Amino acid sequence: MNMLRHYFISNNLDDLEVFEEQLEAAGISTPQLHVLSRNDAEVEHHRHLHEVQSFMKNDIVHSTELGAVVGLCAFVLVLAVAYLAGWTKSAVGWMPFIFLAIVLLGFCTWEGGLLGIQKPNHNFARFEDALKDGKHIFFVDLEPNQEAVLAKVLKFHPQVQLAGTGSSTPHWLIALQQKLGVIRHS
Repeated sequence: MNMLRHYFISNNLDDLEVFEEQLEAAGISTPQLHVLSRNDAEVEHHRHLHEVQSFMKNDIVHSTELGAVVGLCAFVLVLAVAYLAGWTKSAVGWMPFIFLAIVLLGFCTWEGGLLGIQKPNHNFARFEDALKDGKHIFFVDLEPNQEAVLAKVLKFHPQVQLAGTGSSTPHWLIALQQKLGVIRHS
């Protein structure tokens, strides 16, 4: 089932808290709702707001994946060069080249993650100006049959402005979070 993420911008956390509570009361689960803000302390005072985990504010996951792709290319390149150059037919055989390929794969993956720690999440980059201006980004991951619920609740929140859509957290991960009850702070 394809879910769609809806992004909203607001400068009023009190209104966003009511917005989230109304969405939850209408059947949208907590793992589908998130608030991104530069003012974490203020978000923390709004107990019903589900903030974005600090780990996800950075681009570590995406950058690690990109690093792994580069590492996989390096892995294949090392083994291909070793084979085509005939080096594997010598007394040393394949082992040093396999080891080098594994080291390059690991290094590139690690380096990608390290670079990702230093960058904001690529999904949130378009909101940097709004975040710098002290605004808050609220986003909700919706299944197609939940779109009407959002439209209905949104009518009561004129300060919450639609800021676009994007790809969502996978449905299976949201379902897992619901079953485990992982994401709600007390």
